[in-house]
Amino acid sequence: MPAELNLPDLPEVQVSLGPARGALPRARQPWHLTLRDLVSAYLPLLLMAALALATWWLVRNTPGVLAVREAGPTRTQPDYTMSGFTLQRFDAGGRLSARIEGRELRHFPDTDRIEILGPSIRAIAPDGRVTLARAERALSNGDGSEVQLMGGAEVDALDAQGVPLTLRGEFLHFFLVTQRVRTDRPVLVLHGRDRLSAGGLELDLPARRLDFQGPVRAQIAPAAR
Repeated sequence: MPAELNLPDLPEVQVSLGPARGALPRARQPWHLTLRDLVSAYLPLLLMAALALATWWLVRNTPGVLAVREAGPTRTQPDYTMSGFTLQRFDAGGRLSARIEGRELRHFPDTDRIEILGPSIRAIAPDGRVTLARAERALSNGDGSEVQLMGGAEVDALDAQGVPLTLRGEFLHFFLVTQRVRTDRPVLVLHGRDRLSAGGLELDLPARRLDFQGPVRAQIAPAAR
């Protein structure tokens, strides 16, 4: 027996297929208003396109990370030399504090060091005491405030009582401004008639102090009657 399907009544819907007869046509907008409406509608899309174009241009024209420049080779040749020279150093008051002479001078710009062959140094303390130094070769800093004496190095000075004091070794580091001598190599000390040898020392002339590093050996002359 066939089944029956009962559907509810649907409401009537009016469908318009065009303007009704007799209706007036819609008036056209002026061109500038139409252009304004188009710009307003597509403005977000235009902004996104402009942003993408600016990003592309920035990436294209941004320089890459600069490669780190490798340090050039250290310059080992002197930039100037002098023969038979004399250098003088003056203190803040204009007084002569040091005089350095030698057979030949070479300045190395990479370390601002001065190499001196056959150096002869005369250092004058503020109180007038004179210290002499000599060696086969010396290395000095740029302003000549300290000198490393190498090869037959010798420093001559006077102690507080005016007794001659001589230091001899293969290496003596002489600080002209502070009047100090330092070494960590074997050194021979001659003080009057006394003779001392040590593995190193530090001499502070203004403080009148002499510190030895072992081993230390001494030959003390008997006091004169």
